[in-house]
Amino acid sequence: MKFQKKKIVSLIAAVSMAFASSSVLAKNFKMAIGDAAGGTQWELGTTFSQLLDEKTNGQVKVDLFPNGQLGNEQDTVNNAAIGLLDFSILAINNVTPFSPTVGLLTMPYVIQSADEAKLLTQGEVGQELIDNTIRDAGVRIIGWAYSGFRVLTNSKRPVASPEDLKGLVIRVPRNEIMIASYQAWGVNPTPMAWSETFTGLQQGVVDGQDNPYITVYAMKFDEVQKYVTNIRYIFSLEPLIVSESVFQQQSPEMQANILAAGKEATEHSFTYLQDTEDKIRKDLESKGMVFTDPANGEKEWIEKVTKTVWPKFYTSIGGKEKLDETLKLLGR
Repeated sequence: MKFQKKKIVSLIAAVSMAFASSSVLAKNFKMAIGDAAGGTQWELGTTFSQLLDEKTNGQVKVDLFPNGQLGNEQDTVNNAAIGLLDFSILAINNVTPFSPTVGLLTMPYVIQSADEAKLLTQGEVGQELIDNTIRDAGVRIIGWAYSGFRVLTNSKRPVASPEDLKGLVIRVPRNEIMIASYQAWGVNPTPMAWSETFTGLQQGVVDGQDNPYITVYAMKFDEVQKYVTNIRYIFSLEPLIVSESVFQQQSPEMQANILAAGKEATEHSFTYLQDTEDKIRKDLESKGMVFTDPANGEKEWIEKVTKTVWPKFYTSIGGKEKLDETLKLLGR
């Protein structure tokens, strides 16, 4: 009888441990998304969430909070670094203040096509930047949204050359490389938080901003902007980050699932850009936006920033040789 009782107690303990184990597995993560639903950030986030749900047989859910509900994009890096937030998708320029070498991917006119963006983010360069970001910022890049080139929009007039920018107040993120680029073109831009940008454009605090077509579309900027200039100075990359402390708390199996979901979601994002960018441009045209190509093949825009901006940031991105290696990798 005593032996039987011990067996029952052991069985109850085993069942309790198994139940506890399954309870630990069942989890809801939180993901901050800077943009509104409908953009490439949202597409990457929803795809990642679906993939992780599939890979864990429905045991793990990712709750998405778009449009800056969990704070501005730089705040989400801080919160992820200290383990208060699980995931965030944000513009790469908002990671750069925490891990300056990531600024390599925001150097104007380094990336000149979507294929080049994919080559850099998914190759050795991208892996080095991931390692640096873990070291510097306490967050791990596990995926990328490919959003296309940041085009310039404004509410006043067509812009074809840097000279046409004079008198316009342009919003930029609080990013030194982007600020320096506009200064090289002869204007002093206005740094403004992303959450304040639509209102700033609507109220005339700023006249213009730059972002990819899909972001302009998702944020309904066509309601407050009329003119688009197809500059191609920065290819917009939006990393999906996970808190490194949260990542390290996961089992090896869960870590593998997170990394695999991030990789697959990244591939989907690239395909999504190819499939939707032209359609979105046509839609913006149908809404009344007027498109202008830069004069002389963008030559003046390129010369001004490569001569004055690149040298200012050699040190922060890891040295001139790092930029030279990257350009060589790209065949230039």
